[in-house]
Amino acid sequence: MTATSAAPGASSRLLVVRNDKLGDFMLAWPALACLKAAHPVPHISVLVPAYTAPMARLCPWIDEVLIDPGEGADRIARRRLLAEVKAARFDALLTLFSTPRIGWLGWRAGIPLRLTPATKWAQLFYNRRVVQRRSRSEKPEYRYNQELAEALLAALGLAPGAGPEPPYWPLPESERQAERRRLTEELGLDPTRPWCFLHGGSGGSAVNLAPLQYARLVLGVDARIADGRQPQWVLTAGPGEEATAEAIQIPLLDASVPVYRLPTREGLADFARSLSAADLFIAGSTGPLHIAGCLDVATAGFYPARRSATPLRWQTCNRAQHRLAFCPPEGAGEQDMTSIDIAAAADRITGFLISHNRREAQP
Repeated sequence: MTATSAAPGASSRLLVVRNDKLGDFMLAWPALACLKAAHPVPHISVLVPAYTAPMARLCPWIDEVLIDPGEGADRIARRRLLAEVKAARFDALLTLFSTPRIGWLGWRAGIPLRLTPATKWAQLFYNRRVVQRRSRSEKPEYRYNQELAEALLAALGLAPGAGPEPPYWPLPESERQAERRRLTEELGLDPTRPWCFLHGGSGGSAVNLAPLQYARLVLGVDARIADGRQPQWVLTAGPGEEATAEAIQIPLLDASVPVYRLPTREGLADFARSLSAADLFIAGSTGPLHIAGCLDVATAGFYPARRSATPLRWQTCNRAQHRLAFCPPEGAGEQDMTSIDIAAAADRITGFLISHNRREAQP
């Protein structure tokens, strides 16, 4: 065995690390799909925090999930993780976002091939590095991740497969229809009208529209569509975001616009499957938006103008015709979401919904 490949004919054992937020992890799914398409097919393990582990277990490109105890873990937990990684005898480590702790882990575990972006001093623990300049935001984040996966395959001598295409979470249509039936029973939604899910929370990181801006957006879309064909609006919320959903809902109910709340789900995995029922998912650049993107649900994302958080950099990984993106105009403050033209956004979203309904009506 060499330092860059498994034994001839053997399945390479790969450890992929993306151990930060949910949205970042969802944008790793295209890279995981790229790795799983290689020949011979590698065995893929991921190291993720407990929070995103339920999604990792749903990912069809992952064979095994390892839990990262995190930066604040005690010495016992860190030793336990090191022993687990050593015992797995990985052929390669791919760290999509490098940190010194993970670099040190891979080096101490004796993983022969360790690849990461060539940024920060953590790269010193790796023997393969790829220059990307992500801070320039010249490509989508998921494409940067795919480039790292492609570099790893080349280093291992594995033949790349056909380029994976959306959906990167290929949920069977039967499961999507089951989610729609479930919501029809729970909320009494009209299945003949488009279902628009709206997530007003920010996950504690992404800048988002204010609740009243979202309420204006809903009113604007409804006003542009003929009576009786308006969307069914469903508000979603993560833990601690219920007050934001209520702040969107109250002015809409006051304006006699029917708007529903997604019922409580049994954890992240159950919540994520529910999003497959949507015809359009509207949110800031948050984890739920990127779950919808992996499902190839149509998305309308609201982004700040900050260079490191542009609509291009944090583009959802659904098909291009399923993506809408909005951000402050040139000259506005980087995080001045109040400068986004809500009327123009309502126009574009209305146009999408009308064209979507026409496609759905075709035999």
